Amino acid sequence: MIVLDTNIVLDLFVFNDPASQPLKQALQGGQVRWLATQAMRDELERVLAYPKIVPRLAFYQLTAADVLQQFDRLARLEPAAPKAPLSCSDADDQKFIDLALAHQTVLLSKDRAVLRMKKRLAAMGVRVQSPGKTNM
Repeated sequence: MIVLDTNIVLDLFVFNDPASQPLKQALQGGQVRWLATQAMRDELERVLAYPKIVPRLAFYQLTAADVLQQFDRLARLEPAAPKAPLSCSDADDQKFIDLALAHQTVLLSKDRAVLRMKKRLAAMGVRVQSPGKTNM
């Protein structure tokens, strides 16, 4: 099981980042189960409308609906997790930490605030990884 932050989802389904391809194949093949919440989907939908993202979608001949369809097909929606005993300095990232901790799963992120919590989260059973280091 894995929790993906929004930047990772963008790498997977918008930017087609080569480093993300093994993860994308694992998700599509069902080898990895992606957990998410409605709040995570809502955040993705909001980010896909950002002025810097809209032209990128057009460049890759994608729409926000295309990306959200991938999310809906591959992510398993879970109820929002209770607030974790650790707080992230970036409140927008708290929901990813909460869900990963609730399910004791890998959290894939490249957000500095999350990566700074790596040791504290590991002590609580959550492995935080950055892109390219996905040994699931």
